[in-house]
Amino acid sequence: MLTINNKVKEINHCQPGDIPDFVLASTQPLILKGFADKWPVVITGKESPEKAADYLRSFYSDKPVNTNYIEAEYKGRIFYDDKMTGFNFTGSKANLNQVLDKLLAHTNDSNPPTIYVGSTEINSCLPGFNEHNNASIDHLHPLISVWIGNRSKIAAHYDFPNNLACCVVGRRKFTLFPPEQIANLYVGPMGFAPGGQDISVVDFDEPDLVKYPKFKQAMAAAQIADLEAGDALFLPSMWWHHVQSLDAFNVLVSHWWRDSPAFMGRPDNALMLAMLSLRDLPLAQRQAWKAHFEHYVFDHDDDNMDHIPEQAKGMLSKPLNELAARKLRAYLLNKLKQ
Repeated sequence: MLTINNKVKEINHCQPGDIPDFVLASTQPLILKGFADKWPVVITGKESPEKAADYLRSFYSDKPVNTNYIEAEYKGRIFYDDKMTGFNFTGSKANLNQVLDKLLAHTNDSNPPTIYVGSTEINSCLPGFNEHNNASIDHLHPLISVWIGNRSKIAAHYDFPNNLACCVVGRRKFTLFPPEQIANLYVGPMGFAPGGQDISVVDFDEPDLVKYPKFKQAMAAAQIADLEAGDALFLPSMWWHHVQSLDAFNVLVSHWWRDSPAFMGRPDNALMLAMLSLRDLPLAQRQAWKAHFEHYVFDHDDDNMDHIPEQAKGMLSKPLNELAARKLRAYLLNKLKQ
């Protein structure tokens, strides 16, 4: 494993309900040390895995949860199969109580199979949990999810929303990369990945620098966040993150929110449309369209539309409102049908 010298900046004495505005507006990741220390789930988790499991059971709604099982030979790495046409785990729906029983049965194993409950909406699975373990960012209307499992390694990927990830039971290690490192991370198939989000195919434990030479540049820009139970990580939108669960029983609570209205849709839809329409054009034409994108999209904060009367701007009005967004979406759908 390559050595990473950059550590994520830590913010001390930051508690729920007292998060400085600069944290939630940061473009860099930040660790909030001891953020959730007073949460009941953190307190019980520090007593024992059994106490933590019992605490989760006390809220469980009996709805089945999506569970992944990985054979011990893969050492917790959730990944593709050898041909990259499938995955190295089996997924099923299961009762959370049974999943917790299996996790506890393997807590003393030196090389256990990996049992992993991925992103599960908390208010549906554990109603009432958030009332007692609350990050006090309800004004951001976050999607709150729980992640439960034993030792695992989640390949580097990115998420569009911002995330306040609270490590509540066990320890976690995040390896983080700024968005511009995508070219050095060797991203696998688009739209086909173990968790649904495009991932780096590099094995972080044993990176093959002959096969993936640019990965060394990514590691030079990487930051490490080592989280103890009770710590939280603010993860800005689009930052790549490899996540390793380090203990025999781990629980993470994530809070996802976006800075833009939902009516704007997902930016990856625009990326796929650009791949359809632009990627295979001759270089000169791609460069010409690049100038158009910079003018209308990426550099739009410049006052470059002041020469157009406001009533005539149409889709060029800033910011785009919901009605204009609906009209633009309808226009695109009609064009795509032609």
